[in-house]
Amino acid sequence: MAPIANDRRAERRGWRRFRRNRLASLSLYAFLGLGAIATAALPFAGRWYDVQSLDSAVRHTPSFTPVVAFDVFDVECEGSPKTGVRVSIARLFHRSSSWLGHDDLGRSLMVRLLMGFLVSIAIGLAAAAISVVVSVPWGCIAALSGGWIDTTMMRIVDVLYGLPYILMVIILKIALTRPLAALLGGETRFAEVVILFIAIGGVSWLTMARVVRGQVLALRDQPFIEAARAAGAGRLRILIRHVLPNLVGPVTVYASLVIPQAILQEAFLSYLGIGVQQPIPSIGRLAADGVQAVNTFVGFWWLLCYPCGLLVVTLMALNFVGDGLRDAYDPKSRADTLV
Repeated sequence: MAPIANDRRAERRGWRRFRRNRLASLSLYAFLGLGAIATAALPFAGRWYDVQSLDSAVRHTPSFTPVVAFDVFDVECEGSPKTGVRVSIARLFHRSSSWLGHDDLGRSLMVRLLMGFLVSIAIGLAAAAISVVVSVPWGCIAALSGGWIDTTMMRIVDVLYGLPYILMVIILKIALTRPLAALLGGETRFAEVVILFIAIGGVSWLTMARVVRGQVLALRDQPFIEAARAAGAGRLRILIRHVLPNLVGPVTVYASLVIPQAILQEAFLSYLGIGVQQPIPSIGRLAADGVQAVNTFVGFWWLLCYPCGLLVVTLMALNFVGDGLRDAYDPKSRADTLV
């Protein structure tokens, strides 16, 4: 029970160090606040993100006065019971639907941003999860095995590095869109989002695998590893008890960097037309649509400024949180480093 208690005390000390980093704490609270708002609004935003009103609100400027009739939003819930809570939330969405303006199809930009934020974060988290799950075992096995196994595994990483990820996305879309759409009940647009999860995550683990391998090589000859071997610890125990805890810092930092990188990759792919497809929104998809809406004759500035502003806030918050976690949980900065 002593190691578990020590780990719990280390976690509490790390959390206290993280909270003392005001910039990281503020970024975490801002990100969680955005996530909470978007998640709470998901049951309604998921139904209303594609509600159109071509006659009354085509690229309408931001306004505090709703320009779309309440029935346009409420018609999406005709089959649901008319409870007081549902009607109150529907009217709240209706009153705020024009705060950020409307796009070229009269859709509320605020509702689409709430939905798009969750889609982009889901893509980033999926890429980070795939990166950690694949890169940590890959790098550890390569470094601890050595010899031809290490050489072969890292040459595979080099080959994958040489493949353009855009080509991989196109190949995956061609190969998997139809089977995934069949599994999802014919929903091709959702199948394309899942393919983005796989494609972006499939190339995001390469850098982290190299980092993990380098860290394990540096740790392999440390005195506390030699002491564990002398005490009779096997490779698996050394890996779990001594190596992996010392990888928390680097893996956390690079995983936090994978999320904004994946969001930016999705935005680039959406701009090329092979990312998230209409009508599903994402921050990158909305920013790409905003670029096309800005021209020298009429500037629909809100279609570009609000998505880009949300993108900047999200990326900065994730980077600051990652730096704060690195400073708080990196074993090299802790007094309780395993020996």
